[in-house]
Amino acid sequence: MTGSVTLISESPEDPYSHGRAAAVVLDRRGRVSGWSERARALTGYSAEDVLGRSAMETLVDPADRDVVVEATTACIRNRGWFGVVPVLGSDGSRLRLGIRARWVTREAGVYEWYLVAAPAEEVLQWEIDRSVMDGMFRRSPIGLAVHDTDLSILRINRAIARIGGVSSEQARGHRIGDFLIRSDAETVDEGLQKVLETGTPMIFTEQPCRVPGGPGRPDRERYVSVSAFRMEDSAGRVLGVTQLVEDVTEGHRARRRLALLTEAGATIGTTLDVQTTAEELARAAVPGLADCVSVDLLEPVSRGEEPVPGGVGPVRRTANRTITPETAHLLFPVGTVNSFPKDTPQGRCLSTGKPVLKPYIDLSGFLTTMGRGTTTGLQNVHSLMVVPLTARGLVLGFVSLWRSRLPDPFEEDDLTLASELAARAAVSLDNARRFTQQHRAALALQRRLLPRELPAHPAVVVAHRYMPAGGTTGVGGDWFDVIPLSGARVALVVGDVVGHGINAAATMGRLRTAVHTLADLDLEPDEVLSHLDDLVNRLAGEQEEDVEGGPGEQVVGATCLYAVYDPVTQRCSLARAGHPPPAVMSPEGDVSVPDLPAGPPLGLGGLPFEAAELTLQEGSVIALYTNGLVDGAMHDMEAGLAQLCETLAGPTRPLEDTAQAVVDRLLPERPSDDVALLLAQTHTLAPELVATWELAAEPTAPSRARQLTADQLVAWGLEEMVFSTELIVSELITNAYRYAGGPLTLRLIHHQRLICEVSDPSSTSPHLRRARSTDEGGRGLLLVAQLTARWGTRHTREGKTVWTEQALPPLLGGLPEPGPGLDLGALP
Repeated sequence: MTGSVTLISESPEDPYSHGRAAAVVLDRRGRVSGWSERARALTGYSAEDVLGRSAMETLVDPADRDVVVEATTACIRNRGWFGVVPVLGSDGSRLRLGIRARWVTREAGVYEWYLVAAPAEEVLQWEIDRSVMDGMFRRSPIGLAVHDTDLSILRINRAIARIGGVSSEQARGHRIGDFLIRSDAETVDEGLQKVLETGTPMIFTEQPCRVPGGPGRPDRERYVSVSAFRMEDSAGRVLGVTQLVEDVTEGHRARRRLALLTEAGATIGTTLDVQTTAEELARAAVPGLADCVSVDLLEPVSRGEEPVPGGVGPVRRTANRTITPETAHLLFPVGTVNSFPKDTPQGRCLSTGKPVLKPYIDLSGFLTTMGRGTTTGLQNVHSLMVVPLTARGLVLGFVSLWRSRLPDPFEEDDLTLASELAARAAVSLDNARRFTQQHRAALALQRRLLPRELPAHPAVVVAHRYMPAGGTTGVGGDWFDVIPLSGARVALVVGDVVGHGINAAATMGRLRTAVHTLADLDLEPDEVLSHLDDLVNRLAGEQEEDVEGGPGEQVVGATCLYAVYDPVTQRCSLARAGHPPPAVMSPEGDVSVPDLPAGPPLGLGGLPFEAAELTLQEGSVIALYTNGLVDGAMHDMEAGLAQLCETLAGPTRPLEDTAQAVVDRLLPERPSDDVALLLAQTHTLAPELVATWELAAEPTAPSRARQLTADQLVAWGLEEMVFSTELIVSELITNAYRYAGGPLTLRLIHHQRLICEVSDPSSTSPHLRRARSTDEGGRGLLLVAQLTARWGTRHTREGKTVWTEQALPPLLGGLPEPGPGLDLGALP
């Protein structure tokens, strides 16, 4: 301690401190010549019991004599010893004591042994504490500094030495201000002084800790997290303050980069102007990342043209920004056109499309890239990054970043951040350049969003019409689809997205894609609409403002009608979401509008949808349409629906003629709303082409199923398919019997493909897995997948159905599509 001599009281935790340890003196022959009161308290022996007697004979159990002899030998050899030995108490108990033995020389060469003893448990704990303290100073990765009451350094550990670049000997007696720049040292001293005065600990306080770099070298920027506590002795006297220091420079830099990136995401690309976007990029990088930034774009890009892939050439300076305005005149001014040789960092970045990092640069080698013949004001420039502006794989230009005032050179993390900033800016620059191409893109989108040709299907024959609002090739949000399903079924879909234009068309495209995906899952119509409702809700949250800052056209809802027709059962399951009901024409020419649950429009969220079933006779026509067909300037919804029914009614005619008649009757030449119309004429599979069996869930079910399948295929003339189909049926029935229970239903359908279906009451779907060589099972579904063209699972309210489809042999393939009067059962 400085200024005076301070008596340090013994630590109450030290087991060898005065009052806690037993003191014993042995002469050279091992006889007890000294015995303290604490020795009596620990062992139970009084001084009269042991003085003058042999310690080995009195204090050691015969069973422990070998251990004590070994310790005694080591003590004599080394003239001292420390360790744990067993001692025999006066009551016969066995005590473990930690003993320190020292050689003591008296006059005339007489020596004795001075022993200090304490309970082994206390000694071991004390040694652990000492080891922890030693580790804190020698091996701990957390910095530790001990300060006197005047804040001078008493001791630092190796971690602190690494942070400050000084040794413990060099730091002793100095203050923090001797190693840090003044402002940072004052921050540290203020915090430590407050802890010293109040006794309130400092916990995880983050602060700068910059170390001077010395002549010709930049300062080293560091950030540390500091905790500190006041030191007091057992009497409560203040001894100083200890601080724990953790280097958090990398974490601080990571947070700073993240904040910079977050801010850049909100400030870059606010307009569709190339110049403004380049200036936003420069502002985002200075001063957070660099001291000086310039943005250069290839000349075609600056004119709004498409850059040539892999092309290099002159660049136009589009933006400049520097932390020191007085040096701005040294940079190429905005608007100038320059060419950079390939051996410069800028030229190499432009030609390769890859960033270039120069942590340390010699300014004299960059005169032509930095300025116009002078380096006044730029003597401290020491680091450079050049990052390409790349969008869609094309290099649009590059951004150059320099450091002069920031002490640390650029590193890989800085290059990653700069690349991310450049990537965001490049997208905005490319969007601005491509703004004039949006109309052409919208028309191309319209041509690709709607199906040009609907797939042929044995269950229905279809005709369709689509007319966008205004009768032009503009972009609309109505759509229709015919989607083949498993089990020879077919899905008929018509939808209408609120609004017109590119927003409505984009939403329509996503909904149409979603319907295809949901149809592949074989969901019920009401479940399909529920999933579409969730999707429309998500799309509504993605709306953006237009470029003027006002609210753009909002696409927040849609209507849809989804129907599934089964030609085997003649049943049609329908559900609608705020969509007009279909019109159904019977084979006799009568037209009706079934009373179906309306359901809420898509996008309201949280409301249920309900499905209904219709039975459609062979040759029935179901008309699906959007509200633009029946609700317009020429008539209201009720009158339009009446006209639709009148137009559909009457003698049978070709479906295409019926579709055209509906359009001619109900629509003007230039409708004010998008219109989609889908007519579907139903067909039924002949009973001879469908075979169904109920099987009990018992061990004989697979055998029974194979026999039934083989007999039916022979009856259909499909002997070539018996072997493979038996394997498929056996595997499906076996799985259902093992894992689902009964009853089981096996159904075979013979139309353009051979369909095999196995239904059971379980809702668990089978899945492929890779069987190991030692597994006894697990290969069945893999075999099914190899033998079939397609397979899958559809869930029902009663359980599930696993289905497969096999291509018919070549001589039986290519069957004509069923039409009026065609009996598939008459085919060979």
